[in-house]
Amino acid sequence: MSRNPTEGSRSRMITVLVARPTDSGSHEFLRLRRAVTEFHAGTWQTIRGGVETGETATLAALRELKEEAGLTPVEFYRLGTVETFYLDADERIWQSPAFFALVDRTAAVTLDHEHDSHKWIPRERIVAETMWASERALINDLFIDILDNGPAKSYLRIHLEHPPKTTG
Repeated sequence: MSRNPTEGSRSRMITVLVARPTDSGSHEFLRLRRAVTEFHAGTWQTIRGGVETGETATLAALRELKEEAGLTPVEFYRLGTVETFYLDADERIWQSPAFFALVDRTAAVTLDHEHDSHKWIPRERIVAETMWASERALINDLFIDILDNGPAKSYLRIHLEHPPKTTG
């Protein structure tokens, strides 16, 4: 008998959209290519990861940003939307709090073992080059609420200690 996926809902994962400013006043978005030994090998993804025991979603997002790309945000925001998606591999519906990290234009990306390449995609192409519908919705919310200075922007900002305290 197969299990009902709603019985296995999980929310111990986070999503972090990452951008840097351009000289023209726009933004470029970071994409990391999954290594051949990893789940979804060869696909270009944003930063995702698990929330460890005793860790908040915010701290997990900051930790994953540092672990996967070697980056620390200049500004950090939560998005007003939780990403929801289904993974058939574990028969679960995942609910993933989403965050946005604005990084310095000159910040160097340092990849972890899960990724083998990175690229920066201009704002005008990011939606078209994003493979997951749930992630495209997050990007559209990001444009409206944060990058285009929507009325919720100041309420979504997470003010960080520098350097941010993380667990582990």
